[in-house]
Amino acid sequence: MVRSRFLRELATLVALAAVYFVAGKLGLRLAYVNASATPVWPCTGIALAAFLVLGYRAWPAILAGAFLVNFATAGTLATSLGIAVGNTLEGVVGCYLVNRFAAGRHAFEHAQDIFKFAFLVGILSTTVSATIGVSTLALAGFAPWSFYGSIWSTWWLGDAVGAVVVTPLVLLWWENPRLHWTRRQLIELAFLFAGLFFACWVVFGGRFHSALKNYPLEFLCVPFLIWAAFSFGRRRAATAIAFLAAMATWGTTHGFGPFSRESQNTSLLLLQAFVGVMAITTMVLAAEVTEHKRADEHVHHLAVTDPLTGLANYRRLLDALDSEIKRYERTPRTFALVLLDLDGLKKINDTYGHLVGSEAICRLGNILRIHCRAIDTAARYGGDEFVLVLPETDSPAALRVADRIAERLSTDGDEPPVTVSTGIAVYPHDGKTIDELLSAADHVLYRKKASAKRKLPQST
Repeated sequence: MVRSRFLRELATLVALAAVYFVAGKLGLRLAYVNASATPVWPCTGIALAAFLVLGYRAWPAILAGAFLVNFATAGTLATSLGIAVGNTLEGVVGCYLVNRFAAGRHAFEHAQDIFKFAFLVGILSTTVSATIGVSTLALAGFAPWSFYGSIWSTWWLGDAVGAVVVTPLVLLWWENPRLHWTRRQLIELAFLFAGLFFACWVVFGGRFHSALKNYPLEFLCVPFLIWAAFSFGRRRAATAIAFLAAMATWGTTHGFGPFSRESQNTSLLLLQAFVGVMAITTMVLAAEVTEHKRADEHVHHLAVTDPLTGLANYRRLLDALDSEIKRYERTPRTFALVLLDLDGLKKINDTYGHLVGSEAICRLGNILRIHCRAIDTAARYGGDEFVLVLPETDSPAALRVADRIAERLSTDGDEPPVTVSTGIAVYPHDGKTIDELLSAADHVLYRKKASAKRKLPQST
């Protein structure tokens, strides 16, 4: 088992180093101011995501990947090792700061944490790699000291944007890789990315380059990022940002788009500043929208839930009954209603106190929650009365369910012992409206209670 775990971790680190190496080689193809300094460096985001997911034990893979990508590009063994140490320390420092001050792997759930992430990683931790890397190159004679500032700014901005674009993309897909999309969502998502692709093609694709050369049309992409944030949440918003960054980088390097200048490095720096601002803005908006949706869902849950038992409340009960009646009109399948009433709750309250009485109510609520089907609706009708709605159920089946619940409550082993009386009504035989059904079940229940009282003296 230990060996198998070691092999899995080793394979993970090797794969991480390989991904880092490939991404680094692609990024260094856009190095214009110096062979080792590029304004496009997704490796920072990969490294930071790896540290946040795997912990600090990911450092050998980052160090190895950074060393190999630099050694295979330019410089010596010593300069490659120095740059690799800077890249690794950058990820370690960024991981520590995010874990300490920005909620760690959950940094993209709240807007304030995203701003913290952008400051701590995009501004602070990326200075580590830029400073160590450029200083190493200058000391080794691979970069003139007079160009230190321009090389450093290129290095830093590339790392910063790589972090704010790639890290959320990796983390959000890592924590939830499954695709649970409805047909409507798939269609809307297809329109979203088709529109974003067309906008990027107009702005950065060169199709209209002769007519729209260098026109400031980058704002055409913004509505699609807002659309992604509002309709699809953080994960697909991060994907849209990465899609925009890839297309915009391709177009800018080919001399297309509003950021194209005579200097390729300047063009990419301008583009990266735009992408970085769009990434932060879009992720903040997506986080706010997601948080508001969760708050709305929580409020709706409270509106239809009984606070004591956690079951459906009277409002949710009426909705369930109304839905079953409408369903019967489409597919004539009966449904049953079971009314349950705790026996002697007032006596329990008077003898043991209202807290024990509330616990007795919760005991019945727990039994209903545990032993009902997913399609059933268990609701607290009011006080000590409960209602169970059983779709596609006839009278004999509903009676078996009611007897089973009554038996399990009476034998649950808790003190004081509690029993329940039940009444059953079936739609449409016992009533064609909600009031008629509840009234029919209520009559059955109280006939049983009256019958039990008449038998009580005989049993004693």
